[in-house]
Amino acid sequence: MRYNPRARLDRSQVQVRSGGSRSGLGGGGGLPIPMGVGGGIGGLVVIVIILLVTGALGGGGSSSGGGPFGGYTAPDTTTTDASGVTGLDQCQTGEDANNNEQCALLADVNSVQAFWKQALPDQGGVDYTNAETEFFTGSTDTGCGAATSDVGPFYCPVDKNVYLDTTFFKAMLQGQLGARGGPFSEAYVLAHEYGHHVQDLLGTMSKVRTQKGPNSDSVRLELQADCYAGMWAKFATTVKDENGEVYILDLTQDDIDRALDAAAAVGDDRIQQESSGRVNPETWTHGSAAARQYWFKRGLDNGTLDACDTFGTDQLYPTG
Repeated sequence: MRYNPRARLDRSQVQVRSGGSRSGLGGGGGLPIPMGVGGGIGGLVVIVIILLVTGALGGGGSSSGGGPFGGYTAPDTTTTDASGVTGLDQCQTGEDANNNEQCALLADVNSVQAFWKQALPDQGGVDYTNAETEFFTGSTDTGCGAATSDVGPFYCPVDKNVYLDTTFFKAMLQGQLGARGGPFSEAYVLAHEYGHHVQDLLGTMSKVRTQKGPNSDSVRLELQADCYAGMWAKFATTVKDENGEVYILDLTQDDIDRALDAAAAVGDDRIQQESSGRVNPETWTHGSAAARQYWFKRGLDNGTLDACDTFGTDQLYPTG
């Protein structure tokens, strides 16, 4: 995976925050991540889904009040904290993305949003509005309440932001979940989260009624976000910045394989097997490893919203 050195990066789409002291999501100590896994993409937006289903997702209160961000103050974005998260002043071009992991994630965000700005009106008849991504460490306040790194990457439909503790990739995705990792596996994670933003704009989140089970609405929502990530991947090397420069010059088969590997690593069955030695489909919230790979590849192969209609099919899981 190579970024175009001539591409210009839009730093306004990502904010960096460090510090924070709250715990849990939604206040009051939060909700547990399913399958006994301490956060990570295996949890993704399941907490948000639970809050949507139960009707508890509202004003974004926090454990100490003070509004949706609880008086949280954004720090100087030129600082560097102990975990290696830096401000993004050094991220100007695609060349910076080739040499710096934070800049690469910024380039991914720029590319994903530029793709949907064209694809969503063309295919869905809905204008795309940018969502901001926040890189944080430790904990942060969100429109959905306070969040910690235990939650993993997630999208909050209240403030319409994506949240990412950047230690997740090495500590959880490659660490506890055993994925191979690599830049495009990280791009897949971000594209999945922006898939939830697209679902929010399309009104798909209002279809969520059931939150557990192999064919539940929660699983359908997550598999569709995987498919939307695949849609972006199909066109990733053609998406351009405002000056007409593509963000990504090339993707190799190894890049795609690493994204598929990451999708499999966060399958409910894989996580359950590794954490408890038992697989119970009735508790699934995201779908099996094979299903997550299948829907990512379906989006990659077809590149259309229609091909990603997980709510309109009885065949969520690959056969044969």
